[in-house]
Amino acid sequence: MDTHDVLAAGLPTLGWAVHGGLLWRRLATARRDPLTGLHTRTGFTARAERLLAKHPHAAVLLVDLDDFKAINDTHGHAAGDAVLTATARRLTSWCGHHGIAARLGGDEFAAIVTDPARTPGLFALRITLDELVSHNGCVLRVSASVGHAHRAHLPVPTLTDALSKADAAMYAAKGHGRRNTTR
Repeated sequence: MDTHDVLAAGLPTLGWAVHGGLLWRRLATARRDPLTGLHTRTGFTARAERLLAKHPHAAVLLVDLDDFKAINDTHGHAAGDAVLTATARRLTSWCGHHGIAARLGGDEFAAIVTDPARTPGLFALRITLDELVSHNGCVLRVSASVGHAHRAHLPVPTLTDALSKADAAMYAAKGHGRRNTTR
């Protein structure tokens, strides 16, 4: 076998390797929100299901920014983007090494923490999420409603049930006014 034969045999393999690498990169990109760098719904769901099944004390959170549309309408979409990226940073920091955060879409975020006892607590999260955001010389007031569900308190400990319970708790918090957290 000469060099030409070796090259001819190796080219298809190289092509498939490059193609596979590009597909892997596209898939990874699709699982990350381009603005915040957080997991998208798809990326979050896959990881969260594994974490929830593995950790009996895990908690699932949903976060929705209050009056977010008013920020976009009053200060522009760039200001809204600044609020979204600040929220993403704050939620990721709060989760620490004990969880993951995601942007589900729009101004809705989710997180799962595997060991809630090692996180600063929901009150601390709410305080952090409600901190002011500066953008182009403007100070933007931000508040969020947070709902959560603990795996141990669910009749069926699935991600779907946890998200449903956290969603109901989040909307109950919104019903009690801004800057609320409930379960």
